[in-house]
Amino acid sequence: MGSDRQYGQRGAGTQDADTAENRKPQSDEAHSAFTPPQGVPRPPSPDGEHPTSEFAIPQGLAAELTAPETESSAFVPPAGVVTSANQTTGGFPAFTPPNGIPMVRLTKDSPWQDRMRTMLRMPISERPTPAERTDPQDDTGPAVPRVLDLTLRIAELLLAGGEGAEDVEAAMLGVAHAYGLHRCEPTVTFTLLSVSYQPSLVDDPVTASRTVRRRGTDYNRLAAVFRLVDDITSQDDFTLEEAYRRLAEIRRNRHPYPGWALTVAAGGLAGAASMLVGGAWPVFFAAAIGAMLGDRLAWLASGRGLPEFYQFVVAAMPPAAMGIALSLMGAGLQSSAVITGGLFALIPGRALVASVQDGLTGYYITAAARLLEVGYLIVGIVCGVLTVLYGGLQLNAKLNPEAALGHDVRPVTQILAAMLLALTFCILLQQERHTVLFATLNGGVAWVVYGALADTAQVPPVAATTVAAGLVGLFGQLLSRYRYASALPYVTAAIGPLLPGSATYFGLLALAQGNLDRGIPHLTQAAALALAIAIGVNLGGEAARLFLKIPGSGDDPSGRRAAKRTRGF
Repeated sequence: MGSDRQYGQRGAGTQDADTAENRKPQSDEAHSAFTPPQGVPRPPSPDGEHPTSEFAIPQGLAAELTAPETESSAFVPPAGVVTSANQTTGGFPAFTPPNGIPMVRLTKDSPWQDRMRTMLRMPISERPTPAERTDPQDDTGPAVPRVLDLTLRIAELLLAGGEGAEDVEAAMLGVAHAYGLHRCEPTVTFTLLSVSYQPSLVDDPVTASRTVRRRGTDYNRLAAVFRLVDDITSQDDFTLEEAYRRLAEIRRNRHPYPGWALTVAAGGLAGAASMLVGGAWPVFFAAAIGAMLGDRLAWLASGRGLPEFYQFVVAAMPPAAMGIALSLMGAGLQSSAVITGGLFALIPGRALVASVQDGLTGYYITAAARLLEVGYLIVGIVCGVLTVLYGGLQLNAKLNPEAALGHDVRPVTQILAAMLLALTFCILLQQERHTVLFATLNGGVAWVVYGALADTAQVPPVAATTVAAGLVGLFGQLLSRYRYASALPYVTAAIGPLLPGSATYFGLLALAQGNLDRGIPHLTQAAALALAIAIGVNLGGEAARLFLKIPGSGDDPSGRRAAKRTRGF
């Protein structure tokens, strides 16, 4: 009985424990938070098995009837935006017109320099696509390596002839663009030419380069290269084989003037310069003889492989020695005019103008290199002249730096001397014969303007030189555009009468005598006059481009973009 009672009590306790266990709430893991509690009826299930999106329109709200959205281009401006390329509405700029960027039409009736300068400062994406040239013998497209090689060979002749970096890049772009390479980027430095072509954004670029190691002054060859570039860019049927043939003929062409003519021209230039600063006929012949001896010595040094620096050193010695000899003889001749005439024949005006032009158009590396070259050549002239002047002073030569050259106004003589100086300069530059007359007249006009301002109106020499050089650049640019040629043959020789020969001589003479107080101002004036010539020539050329219509830009004067944007503009 005891055991049964004990068992009964144990069974009753187990039953109570099970009931209590069932009454305990379940843990959080046993049910979902969205499960309704016991005793609460479940809500009715939705009609469909798929729940609605939170972006669905609630029941009871009417949906607005909208037209189905059609696919459109990402470049189409939003509704309400004026589709003109230069207008905006609502503060939203129309960066890209709905019909694309307006095509730039560069007519082939205008000079290729203007057309290519306009394209040169455009982004690649905005440049017009070149016209397809069909070759009946080859339908595989342009031969990229041959086109790049032709481009570099043409650019080499232009850069070696003294052409500005901007015109060389324009020629490179024109040749490559004419033969179908529109995604092309040329680069020009003082001695290195390179061009890169990328067919598309996914293709590897092709790059070629060429180094200019030898330079020579031959404007006849330069004009022939300009005509070649003009034919390539204006004639759609001008093949690569024809271009290579013409280029080979240009390289084989002989100089238009023989060596003895160059020597005589150097003498005539020095003699004309001596008369320009007040010398008489005996001074003319003395200066001519000294310059011809210097020219022959320079040719001899060049044949022996001496650098150009030493060629200028030896070329500057004979004119200075001739002036010292006249002073020791006491013949009453102006030895200063003899030495000044010799300096006129040596001052590198062509390289100076090219260096300043490159700097003003944004090619600073090339401008700095060319300016450094001018500095070395001038130092060579200084070394040659100072050596002779120092020797003359040791021999008690009567050289007075305060003795001014003849300032008597001789209009007819000085104008004829200026024109003779420009004429002989044309021969030294190996210009074409039909350009000599225009350059000679341009030089005469330059001296007339300078004399009228400096002698008659008493304008300071630097300002008068700037105005005269500006007219030279203006007329030279107009003549070059009329003949579709380079402006250098019409400009370089014409600035000869404006070169600072007398200021350079008096500065060097004062330095030889140890008088720095007088020598530095003269040399500073010579440098100021040289920069005035270069800036005036460039300003005149830019004025010609400013007032003449730029092809492809309509009435908008901003067709040729600025070389550099400054101050965030």
